[in-house]
Amino acid sequence: MRAADTLMESLKAEGVKDVFGIPGGANLPTYDALVDADFRHVQVRHEQGGGHAAEGYAKASGRVGVAFATSGPGATNLVTAIADAMLDSVPTVFITGQVRTELIGTDGFQEADILGATLPFVKHSFQATDARQIPEYVHEAFHIASTGRPGPVLLDIPQDLSRADIDYQPRTEPVDLPGYKPSTEGNIKQIRIAAKALANARRPIFYSGGGVINGNASEELRELAASDRFPVTSTLMGLGAYPASGDNWLGMLGMHGTFTANWAMDKADLIVAIGARFDDRITGKLAEFAPHAKIIHIDVDPAEISKNVGAHIPIVGDVKLVLPKLTREYRALQTDSSRLDSWWNQIRGWQQEHPLFYEPGKDGEIKPQFMVETLHKATQGDAIITSDVGQHQMWAAQYYGFDKPRRWINSGGLGTMGFGLPSAVGAKVACPAETVVCLAGDGSLIMNVQELATCVTERIPVKIFLMNNGYMGMVRQWQELFWDRRYSSVEMGASPDWVKLAEAFGATGMRCESSADLEETMVKALETEGPVLLDVRVAQEENVYPMIAPGEAARDMVEAPRAVR
Repeated sequence: MRAADTLMESLKAEGVKDVFGIPGGANLPTYDALVDADFRHVQVRHEQGGGHAAEGYAKASGRVGVAFATSGPGATNLVTAIADAMLDSVPTVFITGQVRTELIGTDGFQEADILGATLPFVKHSFQATDARQIPEYVHEAFHIASTGRPGPVLLDIPQDLSRADIDYQPRTEPVDLPGYKPSTEGNIKQIRIAAKALANARRPIFYSGGGVINGNASEELRELAASDRFPVTSTLMGLGAYPASGDNWLGMLGMHGTFTANWAMDKADLIVAIGARFDDRITGKLAEFAPHAKIIHIDVDPAEISKNVGAHIPIVGDVKLVLPKLTREYRALQTDSSRLDSWWNQIRGWQQEHPLFYEPGKDGEIKPQFMVETLHKATQGDAIITSDVGQHQMWAAQYYGFDKPRRWINSGGLGTMGFGLPSAVGAKVACPAETVVCLAGDGSLIMNVQELATCVTERIPVKIFLMNNGYMGMVRQWQELFWDRRYSSVEMGASPDWVKLAEAFGATGMRCESSADLEETMVKALETEGPVLLDVRVAQEENVYPMIAPGEAARDMVEAPRAVR
């Protein structure tokens, strides 16, 4: 069998149903084999779009996302998506073509050392040097991408090897890689120590991250929180793991989190970090972060524990396996829940005194926060929401209110503008029965707007709700607040007529400029068949609050200014 055909058979054996990509010279054998493969190929319009689509597919479904690209510029166009997948721990396999083996190292046409280029931000990478390695590398790539801490794996295949004939026997045994044995169970002694710490805590808080969602441990987190009156907060990437409508929910924490979440972290005597990594957007000024707290840190990746904030009680393991054990150990201690009364009184006081707030728009003006609240109404809180990066992303995190995991898909660690639309393509392919809405900013949407052609051609009916303020909004906000309002290269200027652009691609274009019409227009867009782009004109210079200024402590975050009345 041709090695390219064994590639298809191996992907099929891994349960692949959909792939995203673009053909080119070096991966033509792969695309020839694809003609006879029985899974769907979505032809994207740019390799970066294909990479983000694979990410969106993985985030929405929990399955491994797959993207194809050719050598040279095809492969380098994937680099941003690979780095994005690494920082957000997304299980993905990227398969690139490469020049013929005799040309490697000669600066041949469309040659690039993609393994060298991506080495700092892949979980692992392979380059086939023998055609017989190709099917085995596929199985190893999927195993590595999806186990332990998920992440991107790159498989680079020279063209001549993919054309070679090899003997092929389907793999029947599970992959077993010497030296790669992620710890999953968690040390029971450490778990018992953690349970006792929880029982003794007077001001505990659960700080959950994207690892809870990646580990499919939402139910386990909710069960642990329900074992007592434990307050729960979350990172941007962990939203939906614990329901925003839940009694114990404090809102998101971090740079644009709620006052209550950040102050609770600051005053806590015990922080239980679950699948989170204490990045700078959470901690603020690291030297002043959570000065009163002991730290329990649960993570499948031992490299993350004590990397930024020292853990007093480290637990290395899969959160889905560790959390039920912690719940059982805690319940066995039969603690007195009344010890948390004063803590909850303090928390409820913060919630009443410092809620999320914005000044309503006047004369039909659409405030961005109102747009997100209206999106929640129009979708009845039941949709997969993808976003680009910037102000609209933060407003969505603050105001949408996610009650389920895998309903919020965005670029967290890398902060990649242009992520929203292609990730929505991937999410809709993965979950065709779900409503998928891309909440976009005009600065981000223009970066990968060509994927609207993918939506139309491939009949992928995503809905794009554009928060159009005429700026790269978050950069403008920082220039206003920290650079004396010296705006530099942030006005979008000659943006397209988005309605006409959508129609030019063959999609439906709509526009809304009045708050009174917004919900009705959104519902109409959701009910319209096929891809839709709704251009919503919002207040231009609105800022995201609350906010922790860069370099400041979380306790010093500032609220939205209130109008003088």
